[in-house]
Amino acid sequence: MNQSIQIREATAKDIYAMHKVRLAVRENTLSRPDRITEQDYLDAQDKLGKTWLIEIEQQVVAFATGYRDGSIWALFVDPDHEGQGYARALHQHMISWLWSLGHQRLTLTTEPNTRAEGFYLAQGWQAKGLTSEGEMRFELQPAPVSN
Repeated sequence: MNQSIQIREATAKDIYAMHKVRLAVRENTLSRPDRITEQDYLDAQDKLGKTWLIEIEQQVVAFATGYRDGSIWALFVDPDHEGQGYARALHQHMISWLWSLGHQRLTLTTEPNTRAEGFYLAQGWQAKGLTSEGEMRFELQPAPVSN
């Protein structure tokens, strides 16, 4: 794992690079790349929530978006940069922000039987069944505080 992972908040100038990462993934691929628009990214990182990213040598290699409603919209790592701890670092950063908003439960959906599903289970998320669209729904509860 890279010892000096730097996370920063995304801006409108990062949309093209984030979409490039989104299209590069090998699982949870978009059947229609035009399904997610520039406006979707803008709304996600401004009106609906926040987006963070990791850059290596000024290249976006991973990004994550959490919505203010307590849901996760995106967590993607460029395949050439997997296994460096970027997903885990972004996940922790994002859920820390979501918990700070006072949520008692976080939610997300992803394709079933993927590495993403295994990742979320390893991070403490609980599978709650399939949505009507066939995606696996997950929930995360805050860790109990020990006395």
